[in-house]
Amino acid sequence: MIDIIYLFDSQKSHENLLPLSFTRPVADFRIGITTIKEKWEALFPARYSYYPVEYLREKYGSGPGTGQQALFINGSAIPTNGLTEAAASLLPGEAIVDDNDVIAFRGTTEDLENGIYTIKECKAEIRRIKYVFDIFLLNAIQINDDFFRITSHKDSMPADSTNTIIGPLTDPEGRQMLFVEEGANVCGATLNLKNGPIYIGKNAEVMEGACLRGPLALCEKAKVRMGAKIYGGSTFGPYCKVGGEIDNSVMFGYSNKAHDGYLGNAVVGEWCNIGAGVNASNLKNDYTKIRVWNYHSHTFMRTDLQFCGLIMGDHSKIGVNCMLNTATVLGVGVNLHGAGFPRVFVPSFSEGSPTTGFTNVPMKKFHDIAERVMSRRGLCLNDDDRRIYEKVYEVASGFKK
Repeated sequence: MIDIIYLFDSQKSHENLLPLSFTRPVADFRIGITTIKEKWEALFPARYSYYPVEYLREKYGSGPGTGQQALFINGSAIPTNGLTEAAASLLPGEAIVDDNDVIAFRGTTEDLENGIYTIKECKAEIRRIKYVFDIFLLNAIQINDDFFRITSHKDSMPADSTNTIIGPLTDPEGRQMLFVEEGANVCGATLNLKNGPIYIGKNAEVMEGACLRGPLALCEKAKVRMGAKIYGGSTFGPYCKVGGEIDNSVMFGYSNKAHDGYLGNAVVGEWCNIGAGVNASNLKNDYTKIRVWNYHSHTFMRTDLQFCGLIMGDHSKIGVNCMLNTATVLGVGVNLHGAGFPRVFVPSFSEGSPTTGFTNVPMKKFHDIAERVMSRRGLCLNDDDRRIYEKVYEVASGFKK
């Protein structure tokens, strides 16, 4: 019997998924409608805890005690029925491995970290977030999976008669394609269900004139503003406000892109703000494949991507009318403003513009801004968060030299 499952982060996985993993375990990433942890809890019921990199453990959990047997699952792995069955069947000392990374292991922390295990063959599909861009690449299929799981035994609130609905309200299997949770308000919008379902979370709002195309997820108390054009494969986490034109992008929660401007093939963390008129390129003018900054290798990694837009760490801000080159990566606590294109990698806690240059954001100033931003949602910056940001500040200094 499984008492508790630990969702762990290897150092390599943590570094490959920066800047988003600076401030949270990988299993706390939102993809589709829910976080990875919530997917595991739904498909493989058990008690769950995190086992992240060391500086995150004070807030998220420190793993099992010395010599204690447990089931460990890689936080970057997205559960499927086959993978959950394979993980549940592991015997002590056995591990499932994919591309030299442990996906699931039953044993002690010491054996996991020292690589002492026997590899067990796994024929199930292993779907993982290896790099930050995998979040938007996999998001559409995860919206579909989450949608049908979440809504299968529930009834949607009726769609308001002022909406224009394109496509069938049920698929060939008779499943709902539009689901509106209790308290949501959707009026005067165009909802296209031909390419996938649309999920409207509890107390969310879609204002008049907005055009939404599935698969799409709008989570609890998120808001789509008037006239927005939202393409498929997009997820907006709790309390996000979005407007303008957005395509195949994920916003984890509590972040805003409320005005006109373009965002595509992007991932935005929490507590971010993107000002009016900001346009972020997702395609190079010469149509060559894209290189993306990778923290693990401390360089730009080559990819097979034709499209990749903004990657934005928590508590970063972009001022009005800023322009961003293809595959720009902003770390945590970046404050970007002014004319011109910034470099495509801006380290955490940097403030400035392409024309005036960048300076460090003092820790006290960052904390003061974060407190003001979070208080608008009735939340506060606690001591655990402060210590995490101070550690990220130390790490970020290494990328500014």
